[in-house]
Amino acid sequence: MFSGIVECTAEVVSIRADRQNKDFTLRAAFAGELKIDQSIAHNGVCLTVTDIQGDTYTVTAMKETLDRSNLGLLREGDLVNLERSMKPDALLDGHIVQGHVDQTARCTAKEDADGSWYFTFEYEPRGGGLCTVEKGSVTVNGVSLTVCDPTENSFRVAIIPYTFEHTNFCRIEPGSVVNLEFDIVGKYIARLMQHYTK
Repeated sequence: MFSGIVECTAEVVSIRADRQNKDFTLRAAFAGELKIDQSIAHNGVCLTVTDIQGDTYTVTAMKETLDRSNLGLLREGDLVNLERSMKPDALLDGHIVQGHVDQTARCTAKEDADGSWYFTFEYEPRGGGLCTVEKGSVTVNGVSLTVCDPTENSFRVAIIPYTFEHTNFCRIEPGSVVNLEFDIVGKYIARLMQHYTK
């Protein structure tokens, strides 16, 4: 489980295709603290560490993950948001995040807010609780954010300078594809509503 509070960004240093899988090797400040089999969220996607070499480590994404997320679009030199899994005694500074990306969205606008920024994202409505609500939570590329101005297929988020500078929001522009994980509570409520309204 994660909280959506990004620890740092990592640079993709190599990508290797292995049949329908892809192995990503990333350079991260905390690589020396990792261990094999550890779970780390990459742009919000929970992946397992398979190899560690100095200041780099490797994870593998299978076809389902590549199809559902933006990891298949990564290139060498790209920045990836990282978060290690929560400890039981940690403060929940963000919200409950599973590391299971629901789908991708596309940035349609980036607005200067005199020191901060507003980003607008559009996504394909799929039902089943995959939606946003005003002042609710959503995870964008692994970052826990508060929803503004939601519609059936879009929402805005406000990004302060610290978040902009310490995550890959610094590279998001109109047209960029991001990962979304919708609020788990909302998904369960939607599922229960479907069951009891049949």
